[in-house]
Amino acid sequence: MTIEARAIAPPQRTLPALLQRQTALFAGRRLLKIAGREWSHEDAAAAAATRAGALTRAGVARGDRIALMCGNRVEFLEVFLGAGWMGAVTVPINTASMGPQIEYFLANSEAKLLVIEAEFLERLSTSDLARTKLREIWVIGGAQAGWQAPSSVRVSQYPEASEAAPAAQVQPGEPIAILYTSGTTGPAKGVVCPHAQYFWWGVNSAEVLGVGAEDVLCTTLPLFHINALNTFAQAAVTGCEVVFESRFSASGFWPAMRASGATVVYLLGAMVPILLAQPEGDGERDHRVRIGLGPGVPAAAGKAFFGRTGVRLLEGYGSTETNFVIATAPDSPRGGVMGWARQGFQARVADADDVEVAPGEAGELLLRADEPYAFASGYFNMPGKTVEAWRNLWFHTGDRVIREADGAFRFVDRIKDAIRRRGENISSFEVEQVLLSHPSVASCAVYPVRSELAEDEVMAALVAREGSRIDFAELASFCEARLPYFAVPRYIDLMDDLPRTENGKVQKYKLRERGVNESTWDRRPAGRGR
Repeated sequence: MTIEARAIAPPQRTLPALLQRQTALFAGRRLLKIAGREWSHEDAAAAAATRAGALTRAGVARGDRIALMCGNRVEFLEVFLGAGWMGAVTVPINTASMGPQIEYFLANSEAKLLVIEAEFLERLSTSDLARTKLREIWVIGGAQAGWQAPSSVRVSQYPEASEAAPAAQVQPGEPIAILYTSGTTGPAKGVVCPHAQYFWWGVNSAEVLGVGAEDVLCTTLPLFHINALNTFAQAAVTGCEVVFESRFSASGFWPAMRASGATVVYLLGAMVPILLAQPEGDGERDHRVRIGLGPGVPAAAGKAFFGRTGVRLLEGYGSTETNFVIATAPDSPRGGVMGWARQGFQARVADADDVEVAPGEAGELLLRADEPYAFASGYFNMPGKTVEAWRNLWFHTGDRVIREADGAFRFVDRIKDAIRRRGENISSFEVEQVLLSHPSVASCAVYPVRSELAEDEVMAALVAREGSRIDFAELASFCEARLPYFAVPRYIDLMDDLPRTENGKVQKYKLRERGVNESTWDRRPAGRGR
């Protein structure tokens, strides 16, 4: 199947062509279950066409950006597919985002329409929409009191779809989405994802997992991330079924897998230790799951997970900017590595001057694709960052890895000043900007420390303004109103001054080495909270 998909001509590697192909091949086979709704494969194309019609009537044109802040429900897919059908661009927004982040995404993407669930409307009260090009808001799920739109923005209920629009003659290199990934030394960057990149995500992931027409894919991950959005592409390519759960629940995970009939599951690094912390039970083996994708899962946790559940988790590497470029397989000769470079991709480990280093030596992972538009085309409205990341025609991942003698790639650490918590990338810059906006904080530095769940916890070192006293609990509440929950610092250290270089740059490596100590304030008792 996926070998057949690889033979699809480049002009057909677009969302409209993919939807039309699956309709012709799979027709009435069930494709989707999400929040009580079901689609067949042909229903997906019909939903895309009718939603494209509604978008056209609202004044959305080819190339326009549509911001989308919505949980795992059918409206998300209607908008994403409808936009792709007509050549518009979807801008998914993390549902944990607060007002300042939402404003930034709207302004940077220059979105003219925002589709948002009613429960998130009030967050716009701390967004200055006058700084954006937003002209209209569609509200999913009814109105919510407590927020008043500015007069320049029209607010209406999510419209019913009626008249279908014809599929646009979209080219493979045209953008299908702008997916925001956290900046490391600056604001979040909007990754411009072409139609062909989305096509190749589906093909490559299906090949890695051995997905066939009889499989049932099930994910608890959010659709605003490429990981979950990619599962739809896998199903469209192979003719199988995909089930989207509303959220991840440790106690509800295996009951959900049994109820869905899942054969393939998708987990992130921290999720596996959380599942292993649950009491053992018969339900962990009473299921149809044959394989799972588990990037970033510690080797020991993956082995324990297999022993308890019978589910082998495959390791791999991909980013929003790239594709599924490195992976293990069920018959890989060994574990503890990210895997081997896959067909259609080149990977090298290089020094600071982009010179390839010898096997066994650590360096930055550089990637490129053989197929056109299999990677992102850059960062939206950030030409300088685009050139920096794609210099010398290789994408610079910012991750330090080692290439072993047998060609396997082993992750070492992150070069970039980024933090990853609960599967989310966190910009230390953005957290620092919120902390610095507090009247009692003179300077700060935000950095990762290791958590008990195989990922990071957010830690901040603060210097108080002269004559001020910092109340840590009050500061945490201040952050909770201005940051996604996963970005609020768990640990806070108060210092007389931050360690700096001769030119005044904060030496974060010294803070990371210092880590959590006897003077550190912990926002939550161990084992509790988020």
